[in-house]
Amino acid sequence: MRKRIIFHIDVNSAFLSWEALEQLKNGSDVDLRTIPSIVGGDPSKRHGIVLAKSIPAKKFGIVTGEPVFQAIRKCPDLTIVPPSHHIYAQQSKAMSDLLLSYTPDIEKFSIDECFMDTTGLRLRYGEDYMALAREIKDKIRDKLGFTVNIGISENKLLAKMASDFQKPDRIHTLFPEEIQEKMWPLPVTQLYMVGKASASKFNRMGIKTIGDLANTKPDLLEQQFKKYGSMIWNYANGLDDSPVQSQEMDAKDLSNETTVSFDITDKETARLYILSLSETVGMRLRKAGLHAGVVAIHLKNSDFETYSRQKKLENATQDTNTIFSVASALFEQAWKRDPIRLIGVATSQLQRNPVKQLDMFDLTGTKQTDRVRLEESIDKIREKFGHDYVTRGSLLHFRQNQEKNK
Repeated sequence: MRKRIIFHIDVNSAFLSWEALEQLKNGSDVDLRTIPSIVGGDPSKRHGIVLAKSIPAKKFGIVTGEPVFQAIRKCPDLTIVPPSHHIYAQQSKAMSDLLLSYTPDIEKFSIDECFMDTTGLRLRYGEDYMALAREIKDKIRDKLGFTVNIGISENKLLAKMASDFQKPDRIHTLFPEEIQEKMWPLPVTQLYMVGKASASKFNRMGIKTIGDLANTKPDLLEQQFKKYGSMIWNYANGLDDSPVQSQEMDAKDLSNETTVSFDITDKETARLYILSLSETVGMRLRKAGLHAGVVAIHLKNSDFETYSRQKKLENATQDTNTIFSVASALFEQAWKRDPIRLIGVATSQLQRNPVKQLDMFDLTGTKQTDRVRLEESIDKIREKFGHDYVTRGSLLHFRQNQEKNK
């Protein structure tokens, strides 16, 4: 009997699949998933990067993370759809709700992927984890309309690696005894947390595959790459004992972060992720009855270097718009124009009943109170019925204004 059974559930071409479903729901007779199409950038200006691609687009050599103009050169008839954050939030919430009907042991890793500790489901499913995975995969497809890959292993790292094997709508295992056959022959670039810059350094050392990395002396890697070298050697050997973090700790701060599978190199894409993270943080603050006195942005580049910037607020807040505005401004100040792999939005100096400095045009605080009540009402409706029932109009207008001011 295995100690743990961890699932990594990853939506296939998430943003594009979700845009396709929304268009079909609104009467479109074309499924974006069946034609060369991408989500990314502004179709009229042709800037930004490819956030998601259809399988027909992939046949033209289009890859996630490349510039939109470059994708158009490969496929002049390419259909381009701009990203719609509120649609992704709805679909992500719907998938989370479905998974929570199985177990509360779920860790949301990003808007389109999560870990699920199914060890506690043995009483119901026994050791037949494949049957459970098929049930979950097919239920997501039949009830929600999109497909996922599920990777299965004894730890989170290997489960995530497994879910990246052949796509779409597949289940793959990667247990420790399968590493040598299934993972080691892969290019080193396919190992989690290896970016282009790191891969280039590995190649100069003669390290071409994950197996090469796994069989390199860890002391040599640590000498060349410091802590990153030790961590990446463990990953190459399938070593990871991190738990599935399903519950918020009673911490001194509230934060949310996401690791993306490609390098973020433009502000437009970064703001999309900051918006998603800010909304989650705002909801958590309101649910806990807390106000944040400090907002921070955390960044990690493709070389695993981290840096951050924070700002103390005049008035502690739990307002999504305020968190997003401050986090976006901090990103502009902090970003070194290097390729970003992780973005985090954090809040600290949390207070339950903060003393607020009143706006001179709202001396009674009525506007502020009304907005808090509105957001709390929206949160309750979403928790009960899902995101389909309410879209945060003020947040969308805020983002549109940001776009106009670029």
